[in-house]
Amino acid sequence: METRKLTKIGVLTSGGDAPGMNAAIRAVVKTGWYHNLEVYGIYRGYSGMIENDIRKFEDRDVSNIIQRGGTILRTARSKEFMTPQGRARAYENLKQHGIEALVIIGGDGSFRGAEIFSSEYDIPCIGIPGTIDKDMAGTDSTIGFDTAINTAMEAIDKIRDTMEAHGRLFVVEVMGRDAGYIALNSGISTGAESILIPEKKTNLLQLAQTLSDKNAKKKNVNLIVVTEGDEYGGAEGIKNYLKLTLPGTDVRMCILGHIQRGGSPTAADRVLATRFGYHAVQFLINGNYNVMVGIIKGEVQATSLHDAIKEREHINEEWISITETVV
Repeated sequence: METRKLTKIGVLTSGGDAPGMNAAIRAVVKTGWYHNLEVYGIYRGYSGMIENDIRKFEDRDVSNIIQRGGTILRTARSKEFMTPQGRARAYENLKQHGIEALVIIGGDGSFRGAEIFSSEYDIPCIGIPGTIDKDMAGTDSTIGFDTAINTAMEAIDKIRDTMEAHGRLFVVEVMGRDAGYIALNSGISTGAESILIPEKKTNLLQLAQTLSDKNAKKKNVNLIVVTEGDEYGGAEGIKNYLKLTLPGTDVRMCILGHIQRGGSPTAADRVLATRFGYHAVQFLINGNYNVMVGIIKGEVQATSLHDAIKEREHINEEWISITETVV
């Protein structure tokens, strides 16, 4: 794909929302304006592209949004965009507005759509990783992750207060269908006795024995942090098993759910999102197309959308060892 002189670009958010997306939108728009580009907001992700829910951004559109959670562009998952007919409609709408390139803020599903669309219609695309799960290869962090783990940590700290007051065993479920980063970080930071993540097989017999041994030592206050994607059914499955195997133990469950997606982004997420947004536009201007913006060891990196989709970030053995030793 040859480098071309761009005059109009579009930005959208797709898939699950993440705190800090608004900061990324703001950075894309302001960097575009700095380079004399017109920037268009595409509302409701690929669905909005198909339905022509597209509007040119003005100053007021990105004022006072850096501190807001969610996304001013809203987000959606579009089954229609997965069809050739849907993508054809989306392309015609982009042509109508003169949009020549796209910045997509989202996760691997969003990038998969971008890669297909760009190959079919020669539209340069840049991906910005926005997902609280931090499961994208090619970057050390993703927009929303820092806010999500701090939200989970604060909630678990509060749960621990009441847990200790009543001498209970609490199973707390955090988000992470296929990735255990939120559980790992929130569990370590709150002193959990056990952390159950998809990357490590859960041994229920060993878990029950460990808790039984602690009860014998009169330590009847225990905190278990588990991901929603745990093989035994998340918090509810673990709770039900422990109730059967540890009769007499007061086992309670709390599912933190979507509160982890909401709230004002932390300073770290605002800065990260701003840096991503700035470099996304720089990549487009410099002809570095169809890549995801990432930051590895403090340095900006470009990973092809194909590789970002194909590979997943994996929890390394050091963290597994820490959970086995310290937790």
